[in-house]
Amino acid sequence: MHAWEQIQKTVDYIEDELSEEIQIETLAHMAGLSRFYFQRLFKRLVKRPVNEYIKLRRLARASAALTDTDRRIVDVAMDFGFSSHETFTRAFKEAYGITPEEYRAVPVRLNQIYKPELLLNYTMIDEDVPLITNSIVIEITRKKVDTAQIYAGLSAQVPISQAPVGEATGIDIPGQLWDAFHRQKVDMPHIVQDSAEIGVSMMGETENETFTYFVGGASKSNTADDGHMTTWQLAAGEYVVCCFEAENVETLTTQALGKAISYLFGTWLAKRGLVTHSFSMEKYGKPMPDGAYMELWVMPVHLKDMEKPPSEVAS
Repeated sequence: MHAWEQIQKTVDYIEDELSEEIQIETLAHMAGLSRFYFQRLFKRLVKRPVNEYIKLRRLARASAALTDTDRRIVDVAMDFGFSSHETFTRAFKEAYGITPEEYRAVPVRLNQIYKPELLLNYTMIDEDVPLITNSIVIEITRKKVDTAQIYAGLSAQVPISQAPVGEATGIDIPGQLWDAFHRQKVDMPHIVQDSAEIGVSMMGETENETFTYFVGGASKSNTADDGHMTTWQLAAGEYVVCCFEAENVETLTTQALGKAISYLFGTWLAKRGLVTHSFSMEKYGKPMPDGAYMELWVMPVHLKDMEKPPSEVAS
């Protein structure tokens, strides 16, 4: 059995026992390692110490439970392994920047640490061959765009440290931008109302340790005369596209998206030595009766195109 499989067994066990006391000795024994080597390997593969990971998974589950206003906050804290209301509040604010009381009073989208699927770090697939995991189905393909596509919507600057890919906690700024777009979309005359929606991360636009995030729909024109709107262009060319499915929209836009991003950039592209332009596009399909579907688009860099920006955002 591979080392990552041993650690995955302990990750699965932790997820089932978040409301109980979890002993590192138990996890180490399960992995067939000493306490020292287990903690060392866990941190290497999961990217954070085991006790920190357990705390952040408990917070993720507890934050979901807080939406039930019939439950007392102290009961939620105790149900997920926190010794007191004060301990829970301190950990919650450290992770998200707000207290449980503030979150319950004014719910906002939160970035969470999700349970990892370590096989995504070590399993390679050929193009057009699906990879089935416990929670999502991923397939890598290529698509060609013959004519540039124009989208209209909203954009915002997001701290790089808060990119919502399952590796950071805090307020989900891209999620808030999506909420604003959906509130305003019906009043945006440039947008084709039943068109596919996209979200674009542009790392090449970074300043002050932020990146530009754009959300929008297909535009009827090349310009936006509304001062609150921006346009973004998907250039003609060849794209590597990561297609993936999840059981529902919420899972698709949170943990499934984070896992797909990590797999595409951290495993699939990296192990093929492929470089892409500094943007990625999320393209959301219409909800399906038996699940939800999304595509993650990136443009490979060809040597002759190294200095050419493939797309642009305009106010």
